[in-house]
Amino acid sequence: MDLFDATTTSADGTPSAVAGAPLAVRMRPRSIDEVAGQGHLLAEGSPLRRLVAPSDERSRRAAPGSVILWGPPGTGKTTLAYVVAATSGRRFVELSAVTAGVRDVRAVVEDARRRLAAGGEETVLFVDEVHRFSKSQQDALLPSVENRWVTLVAATTENPSFSVNSPLLSRSLLLTLRPLGEDDVRALVRRAVADERGLAGEVELAEEAEEHLLRLAGGDARKALTILEAAAGSVLSGVLEDAAPGDGPPMVDLAAVERAIDVAAVRYDRDGDQHYDVISAFIKSVRGSDVDASLHYLARMIAAGEDPRFIARRIIISASEDVGLADPSALQTAVAAAQAVAMIGMPEARIVLAEAVVHLATAPKSNAAYVGIDAALADVRSGRAGQVPMHLRDAHYSGAEALGHGKEYKYAHDAPHAVAAQAYLPDELRGARYYTPSDRGFERSVAERLARVRSILDQA
Repeated sequence: MDLFDATTTSADGTPSAVAGAPLAVRMRPRSIDEVAGQGHLLAEGSPLRRLVAPSDERSRRAAPGSVILWGPPGTGKTTLAYVVAATSGRRFVELSAVTAGVRDVRAVVEDARRRLAAGGEETVLFVDEVHRFSKSQQDALLPSVENRWVTLVAATTENPSFSVNSPLLSRSLLLTLRPLGEDDVRALVRRAVADERGLAGEVELAEEAEEHLLRLAGGDARKALTILEAAAGSVLSGVLEDAAPGDGPPMVDLAAVERAIDVAAVRYDRDGDQHYDVISAFIKSVRGSDVDASLHYLARMIAAGEDPRFIARRIIISASEDVGLADPSALQTAVAAAQAVAMIGMPEARIVLAEAVVHLATAPKSNAAYVGIDAALADVRSGRAGQVPMHLRDAHYSGAEALGHGKEYKYAHDAPHAVAAQAYLPDELRGARYYTPSDRGFERSVAERLARVRSILDQA
């Protein structure tokens, strides 16, 4: 399918979307400088910059012949392919791997060869969701890539190392697109409200509506513009009862966004009191072993767009502070969850976070280690430190023995049960007890062993 089926040509020869096209299509950048985010791919002299250069022989030799764009949905893969064609004067043809077959691929390639032979017109072939192409379909692209009959731009949301044939991957330049930041999507939304190609200032977007829209979009520019279009359309058509006319443009408020897409806004300010209230309720619910409340507050944070890495860090703290040695595996689960969240990101990270929260909330609880270190710190900070006993001091350097270091030290492994009756604390702290294990979970067995160990140590 030729992408320009949905476009017209402006006076300067630049393709532009027709009025009836979706907002996300109408707002596609006209130049590479309008592309949001992906600064790591758009630096001067980068392969993408060379690819959009005017199509002369010199720039054609310097540009990559095939590019695979890998990234999450809505990060600009189709947009970049469109800009390549629109700004370099090349013809643009789009194939969807969902509907196209080998015959379609060969037909496009053959047409591109004829055009090159007849007048030198180059073709950009954009293959969306290339990971859905079979091996034979991907193999059909190889001759055109090797001979530069087309400039192939393929897009995928799957790791190309596993989803693209090795021969095609080795002949292509792999470019990784990063998720758009909130500020990137915000800029696109505001441009769409004001730009003539978009809503042309016919509506205004309230701040709280914009924030809700950005949370719902989750870094997906296409989703953000689709939500904006739906909300603006409902206001302009008078669907919403509370869309009262005024002197200025009608306002797309929070209610408009909520009703247009039937998703209620989560009342949660990441920089205000609600942030601290919800995270406090979350931690206290885990500590209190209410797994259902714990999952509820986790869901509120996720739905509000809270950074999943922040949630993971709080889970690690809770594993140490509230579960402790009552279930030592809780900390392992929490750390593994944090690593997994960093690796896979949202939305799948919600499952990892939920697993860790369920583990912690249902685990036996002990804050004995937490209380113990704070008690020890209180003594040290108040000046109760004392001298390290002579028999425990380092005796490995020359002259240490003459100072009495290490004298009469008892090697624990030589004693029965590997517990030697000798003093370890400074003299002024003899008998201090910082750690008092609970009778819950694994810590119950720790308490039994510790009682026997302390009875031996107290004989020193």
